[in-house]
This record gives sequence, structure tokens and C-alpha cells, in this order.
Amino acid sequence: MATQKTLSAIVIDALEDIKARDIQLVNVMKITSFFDYIAIASADSTRQTKALANNVIEKVKEAGFHIIGTEGEGTGEWVLVDCGDIVVHIMQPAVREYYKLEELWREGKVEFPKPKVVKKISLADTVVKKPPAKKAVAKKPVTKKPAAKKPVTKKSAVKKPAAKKPAAIAPVVKKPVAKKPVAKKLATRKSDS
Repeated sequence: MATQKTLSAIVIDALEDIKARDIQLVNVMKITSFFDYIAIASADSTRQTKALANNVIEKVKEAGFHIIGTEGEGTGEWVLVDCGDIVVHIMQPAVREYYKLEELWREGKVEFPKPKVVKKISLADTVVKKPPAKKAVAKKPVTKKPAAKKPVTKKSAVKKPAAKKPAAIAPVVKKPVAKKPVAKKLATRKSDS
């Protein structure tokens, strides 16, 4: 218990060194068993939140305590430093106002849902309920008329002529024209002589 007080004193001193505002230490021993205290502080800028978190880490390690982990150093709007028995929340004012951790963790304000009491039921206690019987409704008898028979006519199987397919058109191939030898009119020459 003495180490927790010294750890809480180290954390508060580290926050005051870098000018944290509105520092609060909330005892949550009766609410949770994960940690004993929550330290909440405000910072004016992301640079200050990061500086406060680094100072808390350095001072806690110098005192011989261990840091379990940190979260939120990337954005700097809300930095959490888990020191084991104390969890330190360093927040910018708008974020702190939005989440209101002080109200959430106050002993009288925290309300956890109560578990529902389930009554054990044995098989002897259970009664199988049957659905109510439906009332019988008098139905009118359905009279069926015999269906009119259609005369059966046999159709002769007449073959239809097969549809003629158009003949395939053969491609036109041009053949070279053979030159016929021109016969000289020998007769005309003979007659000319």
C-alpha cells in the first residue's frame, strides 16, 4: 500500500513538473480490480500531452517502477500511460469534457448492469402446453360434375414435305481464256496470186 502512495506521488509530481492543469487522482479500488487509481490531467496542446506522458514515464522508471504500456502518443489528443496500479490519462480539454472520465469512475456514479437471475427448472416443473384445438367448421360437400369427354380424333400422320434448303452458291472462278491460233487465210492468198 505504501508503494501505491509513492507511485501516485511520483505521477502527480511528474504531471506538475510540466504544468499539467486540473490534476485529479480517483480511487477505484472498490470498483475494479485491474488498477487502484486513475490520474487525470489536462494539457493545452498535443506537444504538452506528449511531454507530460514522457515525463511520467521517465519519473516512474527512475523510481524503479515498470510501465506496462502507453497509447495515443501518435495523435496527442489523449495519451494513456499504464503504470500498473495507476493509469494516467493526459487529455486536451475538449476531449476531457467529452468523455468525462471523472464522472464515469466516481464510486457513486458507476453503474454496472446487474446479472439476471435465472431460475433453475426441473423436468417435473415443466408442463408441455398443447395448442388449443381448432373448432371444426362444417364444410359444404363439394359436388363434382363429370368432365365432358371430348371426342378423340386420330390425326393421320401426314408427312410434310421437307423444306428445301437453298443451294449453296459456288464461288465464281475465272478461268483463263485459251487463245486460239489465228489461221491465216491461206486460201485468200492463193487466190490473190
